[in-house]
Amino acid sequence: MLPPEQPLSTTDQVQNLILESADFEDFLNELARFSAHQMAGDGDDALCGITLLRDRKAATIGWSSDSAREVDEIQYSLAQGPCLTAAKEEREVNVPDLFEENRWGPDYAAAVASHGLRSVLSLPFNLHGEAKAALNLYSDAPHKFDERAVARAREFTREISQALRLAVRFSLHTDSAANLRATLESRTIIDLAIGIVMAQNRCSQEAAVAILTEASSNTNTKLRDIAKSLVDSVGGVGSRTHFQEPGKRQADQSA
Repeated sequence: MLPPEQPLSTTDQVQNLILESADFEDFLNELARFSAHQMAGDGDDALCGITLLRDRKAATIGWSSDSAREVDEIQYSLAQGPCLTAAKEEREVNVPDLFEENRWGPDYAAAVASHGLRSVLSLPFNLHGEAKAALNLYSDAPHKFDERAVARAREFTREISQALRLAVRFSLHTDSAANLRATLESRTIIDLAIGIVMAQNRCSQEAAVAILTEASSNTNTKLRDIAKSLVDSVGGVGSRTHFQEPGKRQADQSA
């Protein structure tokens, strides 16, 4: 009688992902989906993104779903948030309830909560100088990531850090690096759109991000697509946009 098969360890499962993935981008997305499943718990769901900091730019290089990527991009637009703090300062950041969070100002918490999310956990990867990165976990339940969940996530991140480190190093020496560069360069469109809104409305960066986020939510359009549309719309002479600072709309209409 054959002995029962032992369940694969996390390391073995990640190695299988590497072998089965078509390219660097495919591996990172599979890794994010695997991470979301591992950290969510039985019968639950979670969003997961992998943030990479390199050459002073931040980008999500792996995501479990489009929603995970979009909520990560809110932080990049504001240049602050738990995943950026975790990656830059190489420390764990736990947000038990976004409704009670103000470490990064009200705009961040409100924007992420508008996606139906309530708690966030970000943990740094140890890439040994290759770059800085963080695993970002989101849940629609407040206080989702308790001490037990954090301990499990900490061990999980430690186990997959080596695989991510090798993937990042490999990407910089192969054609797959184009995927990484394209992801980082996509941030330029959003940054340009923020600058346009700031100039048109004479508002702060935070207010500009809020305007774009609201437009994205109201039209059910991805933030980067809203940004591209705005940048394209001002390419011609005298072109205008419909984006206005929320607080000025009623005043303008009554004037």
